Amino acid sequence: MLLNLLLVAIGVLLLTGGGEALIRGSLAAANRLGISPLLSGLLIVGFGTSAPELVVSIEAALSDRPDIAIGNVVGSNIGNILLILGLCALITPLAVKPLVLRRDGVTVVAASILFLVLVGGDALERSDAAIFILALAAYLIWAYLTERSGEVPSAELHRAEGKEVTSLPKTTLWIVMTVVLGLVLLIAGSQVLLQGAIGIAESFGVSEAVIGLTLVAVGTSLPELTISVIAALRRHADVAIGNILGSNIFNLLGILGISALLQPLPVHERILQFDQWVMLGTSVILLFFLYTGRRLSRFEGGLLLLGYGVYVSLSFTVFGT
Repeated sequence: MLLNLLLVAIGVLLLTGGGEALIRGSLAAANRLGISPLLSGLLIVGFGTSAPELVVSIEAALSDRPDIAIGNVVGSNIGNILLILGLCALITPLAVKPLVLRRDGVTVVAASILFLVLVGGDALERSDAAIFILALAAYLIWAYLTERSGEVPSAELHRAEGKEVTSLPKTTLWIVMTVVLGLVLLIAGSQVLLQGAIGIAESFGVSEAVIGLTLVAVGTSLPELTISVIAALRRHADVAIGNILGSNIFNLLGILGISALLQPLPVHERILQFDQWVMLGTSVILLFFLYTGRRLSRFEGGLLLLGYGVYVSLSFTVFGT
């Protein structure tokens, strides 16, 4: 048991370090190639923080561990809102302008609904994966065109996301080495984390879906936690919320799309009965908080954190098998 916990801790550290290295190296490469700060923030930071989830879910899918592959994504989306945004709101109330996040917020809810529709057959097939990937491509085109034209103020949000990451490698050699190091750490971390997570599931007698939805999901979400907490401490509320929304979009449309394209994924019964509805419900609640009060208050952040505690408790008791 202690060995499995150690493996999980080592895996999380490797994934966190790999994600950080990949983001910094990619941002440095984007700056050297003259890629706009807008595109860098939207793609590299907004979606790059989901690199650990991507590598772990792909590794789990290829290892015939679909419960961890899907649970990691669904659990990350739940944790991103309830745990990370709840924590950030306790640090500082997250004031937002509805126009800034309306597109991304609605897309998160729409992606959650799309997940519910596509898993109606109890599995994600390659045809479902194609729909996810096409939806992600459409979102990226829509986001870039609207922000480049200056039609929405969220362009400043994604430019600011790119500026949250500092201390970038300077020379071409260091940039290449940083990117390669990030990829190596991500791959190694995913394998170590999966080994420990499977061992813990067997030790506690709970399903791999439970471990994927909680332990693995939290571990792979540490890059989002880091970026969002730093943004909250710097009073960059839009960056904190925008990072989470962008990550949730990529988790569902990108990670599940790629994973199911490589290997069709049967969906665990508890995800169909419980977790997918929690994921949709938290997305709707977040939008409700943002659009009614024009901000996420400390009280609302506390409610989100409380909700996550209840969710984890139910995951290991009522829905533990």
